[in-house]
Amino acid sequence: MVDIVDKATRSRMMAGIKGRNTKPERVLRRALHAHGFRYRLHPKNVAGRPDLILPKYKAVVFVHGCFWHRHEGCRYATTPATRPEFWQAKFSANVARDIAVRDSLLETGWRVATAWECALRKPEQVEAVANLLAKWLRSENADIEIGEHDLTSHGS
Repeated sequence: MVDIVDKATRSRMMAGIKGRNTKPERVLRRALHAHGFRYRLHPKNVAGRPDLILPKYKAVVFVHGCFWHRHEGCRYATTPATRPEFWQAKFSANVARDIAVRDSLLETGWRVATAWECALRKPEQVEAVANLLAKWLRSENADIEIGEHDLTSHGS
């Protein structure tokens, strides 16, 4: 399959994809702040530079895009038809890095939460994710992963 835009346009489009302060991150931060949680953003001294770090709870939160981080079973984790080998290698490296970072954080005593982009698309979903994270933060559980399918199973 041939790309529908020229190489320069595609390059400009890809360069515009943000890695920090994305809309899903901002809406989750706003909701957690409203719940009374205080956090730091993208700390350089913590493995993987988590999106949020809550030192009081020894917890970090990653807000993962379903496409880039390959949310398993998610409708947003599609693979482009152009250059599928390139994309598969890229996605595999992303997933391997995510696993290594998560394991490293857990081994060093951090608690790790992953909130998937698909669970942060609607205001009611954002509130449900914030509620689940608040409950998790106050618990002793080491990790949690919240996707859109987790919200429907919790009656939200």
